[in-house]
Amino acid sequence: MEQDEFSATLKIGPDSEIGVHHREKNSFRGISTRKKLRILTTSAVNQDFLDEICELENLEQLELGWPVTAETLEGLTRLKKLHTLKLDSPRNITDFTPILKLFNLTHLSIENAKHLHDLRWIRPLKDRLTRLDLCGSINTMQKLDSIDPLDGFAMEELWMVSTSVADKDLSPLITCRNLKRLHCAKAVSTFEGFMALADARPDLECQWFDPEWWPGRKFRGGPARKRF
Repeated sequence: MEQDEFSATLKIGPDSEIGVHHREKNSFRGISTRKKLRILTTSAVNQDFLDEICELENLEQLELGWPVTAETLEGLTRLKKLHTLKLDSPRNITDFTPILKLFNLTHLSIENAKHLHDLRWIRPLKDRLTRLDLCGSINTMQKLDSIDPLDGFAMEELWMVSTSVADKDLSPLITCRNLKRLHCAKAVSTFEGFMALADARPDLECQWFDPEWWPGRKFRGGPARKRF
């Protein structure tokens, strides 16, 4: 493998298509020279690190791992080939709309986002996403106001683990006709909410449709639903 002045700190070769880098101080310097990278996994991403990453216009999959301290995602709009994006703990991000300009995006994961409560911004992704993750962390619940903006989304999988939804309303998922699997916390709805969704979408898999997960509650409507 060809070496250069950045190889020792980056541990990503100049011709690498897959790379992993955990930032320590300025150890990320030079990552913008790794133009062949298609898949990149990172952590401790500050703004300078993210700005260099956004020069890698061949990226197809990008994980910005815990914690993301960058303050703007605007540079991501340069990554025209990106189809998979994961943001873990973007504590300073208040504007997620630059994601909407990733026109090839099919998989989006946002975890433990301090300023993400209102999902109305996400509507333009309605017909693009195959999988959407809106999750919290082990110690922090992701608090969403409502999933009403997800009404009619074309996604096949929705993850809301360690997540709560203020209005407890799952009915927007009834119109997500491609949705096959719902992985979520119990806190996203009520017993009645899950059972109403189970009745409306018997084709949908969700562990909370199973009566064994609701001890002491009377289950309406015949046989147990599917479990994972």
